[in-house]
Amino acid sequence: MFLHIDIDSFFASAERSVDHKLKGIPMCVGSRSNLEIFNKKRTHIRLMNDNSGAFVAPVFYNDKKKTFASYFVDEIEGKKKIRGIVTTASYEARVYGVKTAMPISQALQLCPQLTVVPSNYPLYHKLSHKIHAFIFAHIPQVEQYSIDEFFGDVSGWKKDEEVYAFAQELQAKILEDFDIPVSIGIAKAKWIAKLATESAKPYGVYEVKDIDAYIEKIPIKEFPGIGKGFQKRLEAHYISTLGDIKRHKTLFASWKKPGIQLYRRVTGTDNEGISSRGERKSIGISRTFDAIHDRDEIKRRIMIMARHIIYMVMAMEVNPTSYYMKIGYEYGTKVKKTLTVDRVFSETLFKSMLSEMYEEIVQPNKGAIKLTLNVSNFASLNLKTLSLIDFNEDSKAKQLHQNIHALRARFGLDIIKTGNEF
Repeated sequence: MFLHIDIDSFFASAERSVDHKLKGIPMCVGSRSNLEIFNKKRTHIRLMNDNSGAFVAPVFYNDKKKTFASYFVDEIEGKKKIRGIVTTASYEARVYGVKTAMPISQALQLCPQLTVVPSNYPLYHKLSHKIHAFIFAHIPQVEQYSIDEFFGDVSGWKKDEEVYAFAQELQAKILEDFDIPVSIGIAKAKWIAKLATESAKPYGVYEVKDIDAYIEKIPIKEFPGIGKGFQKRLEAHYISTLGDIKRHKTLFASWKKPGIQLYRRVTGTDNEGISSRGERKSIGISRTFDAIHDRDEIKRRIMIMARHIIYMVMAMEVNPTSYYMKIGYEYGTKVKKTLTVDRVFSETLFKSMLSEMYEEIVQPNKGAIKLTLNVSNFASLNLKTLSLIDFNEDSKAKQLHQNIHALRARFGLDIIKTGNEF
């Protein structure tokens, strides 16, 4: 028997757990693209990356207290503009139509009395980590699926008829210990348990005893893993519910592995168990901003983002050999470049390669609105996989940058910058 434990409105619930005045009122947590990393003055930015099981990107932050005005309001030519989007809305706010990913300015129009709280990702990471540890202490097999979702397998440990009561007890303990509400779905199949959680929300427990009857009328868009593209593909075959999927076994078999896997998950015949998270395969950072036409400023921002990638690489002690850059321009234009270098990673090498890549793909007279950097293809630090020609020189550079990394870890990521960041 599987449990799927989902924290209700996690970020909003986390804020309420430390500020009880937020309880019972329409409120939401908001965030915006973190552009303070591009400041020329020091901002004492640090990295939150200690919850590797939370399936979330590392978060860069500083300890400065945020207010609505300082975080969400920009003043441009004497006019104030509210920036940012809703990250999580409380159920009281959802009644007014406030939704995740909605611009905060729109959310305030729908619900003028809405309280908007600036995001506090260090709080969410730490709380997620603690709840994961708590669940693991009560269930032998646990998988953290996302920052606010967990799977538990109690097969052979709890009798089927005991699982519902056990889930209620676990739910009550989490509320008592963390002041955090969770909803729990129960089923004999892992992905059906996750689906069942939607029937349990908010703060409920729902057990699926007859999978066929349960999935019969559920729309295909409700099932995890069926995106908009696949929805259109299914609808072309007049498949609109999960029950329809069950009646088209031959069709899904013809779609090979992806189709067979989806069919088995929907029908509860997948036999998938708890899985542990594999090692991270890549490290990336992305930022969106108002259009910038100055080529030098765009390049400066790339170098600053590169420093943050470098810090993560050094912290994880990996050696990426594939570098990726993408620039998004106004009106939907995007350019990208990938480069593979079989060398020892260092700040000097990485920034040099990015500079070359930028000069190759930059579009003149166009406004850049989004930058994305990514490194992947982690290689072992040995002579068989890395270039012999550059090995000694690159190794010396790496040692230098390890010393720089130690200073950044102690005093903040922006304690030392290179000349191309100014």
